[in-house]
This record gives sequence, C-alpha cells and structure tokens, in this order.
Amino acid sequence: MLRLSALYRYPLKSGKGQFLQSIGLDKLGLDGDRRWMLVDEGTGRFLTQRAVAKMSQLSALWNEAGGLTLSAPGFGTLDVPLPPADEEQRRGVIIWRDTLRVPDAGDEASAWVSEFIGKPTRLVHVPVELARTTASGYGKDDDKVAFADGFPLLLIGQASLQDVSDRVGRPLEMLRFRPNLVVEGSEAFAEDGWKRIRIGDVEFRVVKPCSRCIMTTVDPQTGERDPNREPFATLQQYRSTPDGAMFGQNLVNDSNGWLEVGMPVEVLE
Repeated sequence: MLRLSALYRYPLKSGKGQFLQSIGLDKLGLDGDRRWMLVDEGTGRFLTQRAVAKMSQLSALWNEAGGLTLSAPGFGTLDVPLPPADEEQRRGVIIWRDTLRVPDAGDEASAWVSEFIGKPTRLVHVPVELARTTASGYGKDDDKVAFADGFPLLLIGQASLQDVSDRVGRPLEMLRFRPNLVVEGSEAFAEDGWKRIRIGDVEFRVVKPCSRCIMTTVDPQTGERDPNREPFATLQQYRSTPDGAMFGQNLVNDSNGWLEVGMPVEVLE
C-alpha cells in the first residue's frame, strides 16, 4: 500500500526545511511553504542556494501568525512579524521570469539577512492574493504558486531516492531534493506515470516532472558542495531529457485540506 511517509515545509525559499507530522493546505500548497524569499536589495532578484550555498544553514521557522523566526550558526535569532500588504510597503522583486510587487519585511529584518548573506539583502513575503500564476501550458489558468520555482508542491517516491543513492554509492538525504511530499510503497520512479492522486480528502494533479540543478549538490547538513557534483552528475547520466535531468513530480492541490504522515496515497489516474 502506498502511504505518505514524510512531509516537509520550507518557509523561506532556499532556507532550511522543516519535517512535519501534519499540515494544512491552502491555494498555494502547504500552509506557510515558501511564502518568504531573500532578494538582492539593488536588483530585486531572488537569492537561492544555487549562488549562495550557505542559505542551506539559514533557519526560518514559520509561526501560526504567518511570521518567521530567523536563526543561523553564529547569529542570534530574530522574530519577523508578517508585514502589511499595503502598497507603500511593497517592493518590486524578480523570480525567474516573473516580476511582482510584494510586502517587504522592513529594515531590521534586512539588516539581519544582509549580515548573513554578506551584501545588501531584503526579506519579502507573498500573501495569497499577490501570488504568481503557475507556468503557462501546465495545469489550469487559475493555479497559483508562492515563491516555489514553478509549482506549489513537489512529490518524490522513497524508492526513487534509494535508486539514485544506490547509483551514487552512498545514502543521500531526501532534503537535497527539497520535496514537500514523500511517498513509500511504490517502485522507483512510479510517480513518473501518475496523473492524479488522492491523500486524505485532497486530490492532486501531477502536472510536470521536476528538472534538477546544481542545488542538489549542496549538503543540507553542512552547506558544502559535493566536489564531484553528485548526485546531479548521476541524474544527468540516467534521468536526462531535452528539458533537463528529471527527479520528482510537481503537483497542484485541487482543494484545501489536511495532510498527516501515514495517510494512504491513492493513484486515481
């Protein structure tokens, strides 16, 4: 039987992941998932571990009021309240091809993240009403996404991770691949053939494979890059397509609801 074996949330895009036992869902996926982001103060362009590997050591804990608690090795903690969505509080930001105006968390938060990153940086938040539309050509016209790369949710099969680990020759941490949902009980890469699934009372559409990048080479425990570019190099060898090296599936939830580790997973199509 297929079951949901793990849940992960990433309150800050490219920050540390949180392992959860249960979580609610809203229009943008898991409650509080990738609703916050760091941007270059001058350009407004988003920052990730692709360029700043030490972001893997940046903890941003989400609270029920929607704010964050920031912490990192060698730094104190900072509680950041949810900023108002007033127009005068908004900052222009760029994430991939999208340009939008979203609330800025203020100067105190900026000073903290600037010191951590090592250059002038701002912390921004996206409320549901200002969210982006998912990539054109996939899903429905009203599908929305916060600051995730393209889609609200990412699913990976536990057996798929094991397959990659076996080929690399050492156990790999699931957090390298930053999924939201992990499913066990299927064969390796069975998720590649799924179109719709149900977990609890929530149905999900499987809309697109996830193209991987150099970010998978960052050790989530140390923030160091693998000198041999693993596991990205192995994925390029046997999971390569014209659109990139694929691992995991992007999902959109069709309703709000509740998820809990251990729930059965039903493949509908």
